[in-house]
Amino acid sequence: MTTTPTPPAPQPAAAPPPEALDAPDAQAAQAVQLQRLGLADPFRWLALGLRDVRAAPGIAVFYGLLFWGMAVVLGWVFRTRPEYSMSLACGCLLLGPFLAMGLYDTSRRRQAGLAPQLSESLTCWDRHLGSMAMLVLVLVVLELLWGRASLVVFAVFFHTGMPSTTGVLQATFNPQNGAFVAVYVAVGGVFAALVFSTTVVSIPMILDRDTDALTAGITSLRVVAGNTGVMLLWGALIAALVAVSLWFGGAPLLLAGPLLGHASWHAYRASVTPLPPAAE
Repeated sequence: MTTTPTPPAPQPAAAPPPEALDAPDAQAAQAVQLQRLGLADPFRWLALGLRDVRAAPGIAVFYGLLFWGMAVVLGWVFRTRPEYSMSLACGCLLLGPFLAMGLYDTSRRRQAGLAPQLSESLTCWDRHLGSMAMLVLVLVVLELLWGRASLVVFAVFFHTGMPSTTGVLQATFNPQNGAFVAVYVAVGGVFAALVFSTTVVSIPMILDRDTDALTAGITSLRVVAGNTGVMLLWGALIAALVAVSLWFGGAPLLLAGPLLGHASWHAYRASVTPLPPAAE
């Protein structure tokens, strides 16, 4: 009598290693679905960001010192070459999100149940170099256009040459120069809105899903377009915290910088539907 051999029992799937965070399924990474946001969400992101700061204080201090250094340089340029202040401010807006990428990685690892490490946060970008380089190129173009537009505004309103620091302050608070202030703020606002709309979720999305820069940038614009009121509030909170920090010499950025970096990760996670769990 012939017996049919019994097939071997299937072995249980092994748990994914920590490196699986950096290798999401390519097909799932393209299935980007957005979530609706509420006006209370930005405050919740700040609360979650503060929790991440407390959980990894050493990493927060390291990046806080970098943000403070940016503020010191910005203040020095404003005192010595005020016509380049707007251009440098745009450069800070460009560099800030990339410094914050290490903070995004720290928050991501905490959400995955992994211990955050400074060494990992410093090298998290190298696995996404292609997408990051393309996004850098787009933002550099915006930064150059912003700087050129800023110089043009100064040249139009100050025919005798660029004003000193005192001249800039007098021009800003002089009621007779209302047209200059309005144009300067309008030009800066347009470029700031473009930078913010392009990067509000794109950089954490590249880190999380290893998607391309075009998909990440379009997703970021979609988030802003679909939740305009919430994103305006979020942008206003960011601007307010940065402005207050700069008003007090930049030292508050030791806390505000890491806080906003961690909170921006949670803004991304709230805006974009998370990837489904990997199939067993």
